[in-house]
Amino acid sequence: MGLRIFQADYQNSQHAAYIVALLDAYARDPMGGGEPLSEFVKQNLIESLSNIAHAVSVIATVDGKPAGLINGFEGFSTFKCKRLLNIHDVTVLPQYRGRQISQKMLEKVEQIARSRNCCKLTLEVLSNNRGAKSVYSKFGFSDYELDPEAGTALFWQKQLD
Repeated sequence: MGLRIFQADYQNSQHAAYIVALLDAYARDPMGGGEPLSEFVKQNLIESLSNIAHAVSVIATVDGKPAGLINGFEGFSTFKCKRLLNIHDVTVLPQYRGRQISQKMLEKVEQIARSRNCCKLTLEVLSNNRGAKSVYSKFGFSDYELDPEAGTALFWQKQLD
């Protein structure tokens, strides 16, 4: 059976279970915050994702078992006047790391973005997550910079709840 990479169908109960389990494993990882998903998130995530027309989830399975997940959401580039796809979550379970699964999932996400006529892929990465930064660099991601004099973009947040 081997490796399989596919876009999730939020109406498929097996895909839904994979997404919740993989995202929960990611949330428990130090690079995901080190805390499990709340029961609210576990119960409502799939319905919420299915109600977002521009949501994309890509799942990797190895021998029929869930191994990796990417969640992304369409945005819009005002400078290009085109859609973009922001990769929000990338995770591969520890036992499957080192097999280039994230690269193959990123390839699938890029195919989806191109089919939607997106002008670029974006993502955030923790500055000390060297493994992820290496994967993303190999795939062609780099710091966002318009002018070297202005510096690189930073991803900031303000919690509202």
